[in-house]
Order: sequence, then C-alpha cells, then structure tokens
Amino acid sequence: LNTTHTHTHAFLQFFICFAVCGLVLAQDDGSTAGTEGNIEVQSCFPDMCDLLKEFGAMTEKLKAMETRLKDSETRLKDSETRTKVMFSAVVGTAGTLGPFNTDTTLVYKTVITNIGNAYNQYTGIFVAPVAGVYYFTIFFHAGGEHEAKLNLFKNDELMIMTHDHKSTTETADNGGNAVFLQLQQGDRVYVKLPANCHVWGYNHHTTFSGFLHV
Repeated sequence: LNTTHTHTHAFLQFFICFAVCGLVLAQDDGSTAGTEGNIEVQSCFPDMCDLLKEFGAMTEKLKAMETRLKDSETRLKDSETRTKVMFSAVVGTAGTLGPFNTDTTLVYKTVITNIGNAYNQYTGIFVAPVAGVYYFTIFFHAGGEHEAKLNLFKNDELMIMTHDHKSTTETADNGGNAVFLQLQQGDRVYVKLPANCHVWGYNHHTTFSGFLHV
C-alpha cells in the first residue's frame, strides 16, 4: 500500500510538471513567433485539455484503488486482532462427584487453557465476551453404580446432554457430546450434574471446553 501510494504521487508530479511545461512553452512560442505562434498555441490547447481530462480520470481511478487497498488492509488488521476465546478445564476433584439431592452446577476447577478469560474456574460458568458462534464439548467418566449424566445449558435453556444408565454389570462408563451455539455478549454457558447422578473427578476424565469459532 505504501509503495502504491508513493508511485501515485510520483505519477501525479510527473504529469503536473509535463502539463505546466507544455503550457509555458506554448506561451513562450506565442510571444516570439507572432501570428504563426498564436495559431500553434490555439492548436495545442485542445490536445492539452484532452490530456488533462484523461489525467483527471486516471487520478480518480488511482484514488479509488488506494481506498480499496486501505479498506482491505483495515479488514486484515481487524481479523488479526479479533477477540480470541478458548478454554479447557477439568473437574479436578478426587474421587466421585455426586450423587447430590438437587441439580448442581459443576465447577471445573483445574484450568488447562483460558485464552480471553471467559471461563470462571470458581463458578464453572463461561460468559461470552463477544457475540458469535461458539463450539462446546463435554465429556465424563463414571462408575456403573449410579446413573451418569451431564446437561449443558445456555443461560437457563438446556442445549445438549450426555447420559449413561446405572448398571450392575459395567464398572465404568464414558460419555460426551458437543454443540455449536450462537451466543450474544453476556450469554452464560455451564454444565449441570442432575440430581441422583454422579461422575468421576480424578485423573482428568471429566472435561468442559469451548472456543469462539472464527
């Protein structure tokens, strides 16, 4: 963009100099050559006018090109500086988590990544810093002695769930789910462990992750 701008100014200076010199030479010839010189000046001016018109049109095209290049550069900078949001966290609790008598918001205390600081490790709630499409995943590991289930909410609305029934023959269960969500700034996303359900909290099995999709 800077190179184009420099070439444009050099081009303008050249044509201005050319036009002025042409006019001066024409006037000088007219002052020394008498009637014949005046005829030459008169025949020269129409060509010069056409040249100046073409020059003006070319100048407008160059200005429009510079404007488009500046707009492209601005959009590129905006995309590079766009808000980056990405997090991953695990429950990080020794042993099992639950079952509880009521639905309980899971607090994923061990944060692996939290670019943009949109996830709160003390509340377990993700708050969208900007509007956009976000991608979220939830995974759990649990035993078979209790029902295992996780529900992911957007504000107060259930979006997705992952679930495994209680079993006397299975000693371990795994489950997961994922979703794209259209969020507005300030929308909250979090995971609840339903009443009478449980998950395992140790060895980084039970996770909650998300990022802003660009």
